[in-house]
Amino acid sequence: MAEEETELSDEQKKEIAKWFLLNAPAGEIQYVAKDLKSVLNADDVYNEAASEAFPVYNKSHMICLEMRGRFGDVLVTSYGELNENEYLDPKTAQVAIVDHVKQVCTEVRPATDEELPSPYIEEYRCALEAEMLKYVSEAYPKGVCSVYCTNGKDAEGPGSDFELVVVISAARLSPQNFCNGSWRSIWNIEFKDDIQSLELKGKLQVGAHYFEEGNVQLDTKHEYRDSTIFQSPDDSAIAIASIIRYHETEYLASLEESYLNLPDTTFKRICSARLVNKYPRRPYVILGLKAGA
Repeated sequence: MAEEETELSDEQKKEIAKWFLLNAPAGEIQYVAKDLKSVLNADDVYNEAASEAFPVYNKSHMICLEMRGRFGDVLVTSYGELNENEYLDPKTAQVAIVDHVKQVCTEVRPATDEELPSPYIEEYRCALEAEMLKYVSEAYPKGVCSVYCTNGKDAEGPGSDFELVVVISAARLSPQNFCNGSWRSIWNIEFKDDIQSLELKGKLQVGAHYFEEGNVQLDTKHEYRDSTIFQSPDDSAIAIASIIRYHETEYLASLEESYLNLPDTTFKRICSARLVNKYPRRPYVILGLKAGA
């Protein structure tokens, strides 16, 4: 006699739905959400799963949203998060109110003085932001960058330690061609005044998804450490940007070399013949994130 199937509880269904949402490739969560809503056929379960999963997904993928009122774009990251749906844009000193599930910015308000760094910290932050914006505009055609102060933002002058974080997010989404890719990098910079040193820790993550006649995914991560001397705001910014440029260029070059050196037999096993013919030996989605690829 066949065993009776046990019906999943609403809590179990919600957890399964959350797993699918959280593991959606870059730029594809709305497609996954649409299918899940149809399969679940239970709005309460779906809405609860979506309300819990979307904020986590949006922050982990560091999505970029357009702010109303021609203020530009804001990155949704934990570093700029003021509360569950408010995110600081340091460039404009504006706060974006975000609808996580719809992935849109619904309102914009000016940041308060308490939400912004002191003039001393802002001088370092602005100088670094200017250098990073130049780098990102050259290296990532569709990239967005923000620089946040995550520690010591109220320091009034020399003698205090503080920490800045550089966040870079770039995506190349081409669902009509069945491929999407993303680049995310986070650089924590500790400004140590007592030893006149800057300590950098970088985390780079690249993801790609090709889904025509198959399902090929890449998710790779790498970490770097480096240091330089504590200088004036402008000189520190130039030194930091130079270090970041060097390591990110080196990492992408290593990815390209790995793919170009992949044996043909291995490449053809993991990719459909159509992918091999369309983009022979070149990881289009990944390398397309960088200028000139």
